Amino acid sequence: MKHLNRNQRLAALFLVLAGAMLLPDIAAAGTGTGPFDTVWTMIVTWTQSGLGRVIAGTLVLVGIVAGIARQSLMAFATGIGAGIGLYNMPIIIDSIFTATLPVMG
Repeated sequence: MKHLNRNQRLAALFLVLAGAMLLPDIAAAGTGTGPFDTVWTMIVTWTQSGLGRVIAGTLVLVGIVAGIARQSLMAFATGIGAGIGLYNMPIIIDSIFTATLPVMG
């Protein structure tokens, strides 16, 4: 495969950047509503209510028991990480999918 010289690389970079600047209206990250909104609301309610707290607490306890049984901090850290991740999952996913940039006028 033939390597590109410096000018060709700069031209390609310029074209990519120009395309990114000219097409910002295409980016619409999860701003609409759809048929799965009720399902998402139900999952968020489950993870943020008592059920989610019980499951997160159970994951932490299983991690503690597995850490003691294996004599390893990694099993303990995995249980705590899973519990924290489960409880904060709706916040993380909403932050990722509803991230928008301000429109410059």
